[in-house]
Amino acid sequence: MSILKKIVSAVRGGASELGELIVDSNGTRIFEQEIRDAENYLRKAKHDLTDVMAKQMQSSRQVESTRQEILQHESYAVKALKQNDEALALEVAEKVSTFEADLEEQEAVLAAFTDHVTRLKTLVKKTERQLADYERQLSMVKTTESVQKASASISDNYASTSSRILSAKDSLDRIKKRQQETYDRMEAAEALEKEEQGDLDEKLEDAGIIPPPKSAQDVLDRIKREQA
Repeated sequence: MSILKKIVSAVRGGASELGELIVDSNGTRIFEQEIRDAENYLRKAKHDLTDVMAKQMQSSRQVESTRQEILQHESYAVKALKQNDEALALEVAEKVSTFEADLEEQEAVLAAFTDHVTRLKTLVKKTERQLADYERQLSMVKTTESVQKASASISDNYASTSSRILSAKDSLDRIKKRQQETYDRMEAAEALEKEEQGDLDEKLEDAGIIPPPKSAQDVLDRIKREQA
């Protein structure tokens, strides 16, 4: 029996871990849906609040109407007394007494509506602030999740990407090497051409075919002759 209990506990523990894993992997989606549900409840609460406010206004009008009835009947009682009609004044007073009893009940109802509306308005405003904050948090969570997914993707593909980069670098090095070899051959050819041209000029000078280049002293001697 003890072993059976342990097996059941192990299964329940595994189910709990699986449930937590599902919740964690869908945390952002669950959080967003909870916000949407709260927004729907808030809209319904606002609709219900308007109903309560409408009843509050009706109760307020009823209270005011009863107060006017009392004032009016009190004026009737005053007129009856002025006419020395005590019986009529007493009858009117009884009516006023009934109105006053009604007014007391109506004012209690109005006070209840007013208190309820005040508390509901406070709760609605608080909920709206919370939802606005949750919306901001959701935006940041989504952004963070996107960045983390991008980072994870980069990490997962790092090995293959690195090999491709190394391959591309090797290809680039080979291209640069070939280009440098081409430049070296061109420079060598130019150097050889200059060397051969220099040897030819020297031979022509020795044969007296072309005059040797004039030195600075030759130029100075020419200038002196021109000044004499």
